Amino acid sequence: MKILQFVKAASAICLKKMPSIVDKSSVKMICVDDFALRKRFSYGTVMINLENHRIIDMIPSRDTNDVCNWLKTFHNIEVISRDGAITYASAATNSHPDVIQISDRFHLIKGLSEVICKYIFREFPARVEIPLTESITDEMKALYNTANRSLRIKFAHEKRREGLTISDIALLLHSSPKTIQKYLAIPEDQVPKSKEIARERQHQLAVKQKEQEIEEARQMALAGYPIEQIATLMHHPYKTIQNYLNPDFSITNGHYNVRIPGKLAPYEREVIELRSKGLTYPKIHDIICKKGYTGSVASLRMFMQKERTRMYEQNETEKPHSEYVQRKSLCQLVYKKLEDIGTITAKQYQEVLKKYPLLSELYALTKEFCNVLFSNNPAKLDEWINEAQKYDIPELQTFINGIKKDLTAVKNGIIYSYNNGLAEGSVNKIKVIKRIMYGRNSFELLKAKVLFGELFHVKFN
Repeated sequence: MKILQFVKAASAICLKKMPSIVDKSSVKMICVDDFALRKRFSYGTVMINLENHRIIDMIPSRDTNDVCNWLKTFHNIEVISRDGAITYASAATNSHPDVIQISDRFHLIKGLSEVICKYIFREFPARVEIPLTESITDEMKALYNTANRSLRIKFAHEKRREGLTISDIALLLHSSPKTIQKYLAIPEDQVPKSKEIARERQHQLAVKQKEQEIEEARQMALAGYPIEQIATLMHHPYKTIQNYLNPDFSITNGHYNVRIPGKLAPYEREVIELRSKGLTYPKIHDIICKKGYTGSVASLRMFMQKERTRMYEQNETEKPHSEYVQRKSLCQLVYKKLEDIGTITAKQYQEVLKKYPLLSELYALTKEFCNVLFSNNPAKLDEWINEAQKYDIPELQTFINGIKKDLTAVKNGIIYSYNNGLAEGSVNKIKVIKRIMYGRNSFELLKAKVLFGELFHVKFN
């Protein structure tokens, strides 16, 4: 054991004292990127040679001054590919004023996608309501209209009067015959009343209270009270009163009723259809498991119960049947094709665009931006900027301002084929080496191991 420890210690010392494997004067084209030494606490910067695709050097910092002084040691740099971070842009400009800076296309597309997604999350409800895209069968109506126990009991009595057998009713209600027998044993005049869900009841109460507060604030504003005084009298922050006085203010929080798409999301419609045909949950589970589902049977039961409740809450006498599209599905459409998203159909997509035409324009704007970046024609970028500035979206305007500040590098990204893909791959390589050492290493040892690996590939490949 002592011999093994000695060998490890000796190896670490040799690695730390290993000389540089790169002639700095020969380095002309590079890309730089940051990597985490300790996530959210400390970061380093790695440099990759764009000509031979090898890691050249690393430093334990990403501060502008440190990166600038580091880049100055490489005297003959002609091209620097980087992301849109101000740190690397300033460091490259200060260290090599005449260098060709290239902004990475992937980070630009990613930045625009995040901007559009932020806008969608800010403006759209968690579930976007649209007209029903497909007709509902009788079995589906029976399923949707039996949301809780009292309705199920009444439905069982109604079907029994129509002459259906207990087995037929059990099939419609997706229950066992024993449960239907218990339902029919309860006299119709003793059927328990429907109970509201406690969470929904609390929500409705909170909405009513907020409506009263908003009305009170607006009455005080009409009476001539300044916002500061209204905020003091109502014990609310200034910003809250400003929101109350905004005519477009939404009482319901945008995060209310959010559903996190899980493993079941791509199979929801299929589960409903199979359940309407009377298949049991274990059989449905077996069918969708063969198609890639990895969740449990209990998740199917929970989903169907919530689906019944949701459909029952729709007032069928005052408005037509409607369905919901998850907001997250609309965000995925920014960077994915429609056929690659299992939680929204083509018909639902068309209905969403009819209700929100601006979405169609934003999707087209994002696609056009991708085409501009790969067009080899930087003049098209100016046209795209002029088109994008027409939209009064703060997040988008911020993105455009960022492009204007770094316009030369962005246009170079269109002209040249260089990108930061090598840097992203090298960062993954560094993560692997770092994790193999379980965090028991200094930066010097990590750097030595990385550069030694590069030297090995240069010598033997």
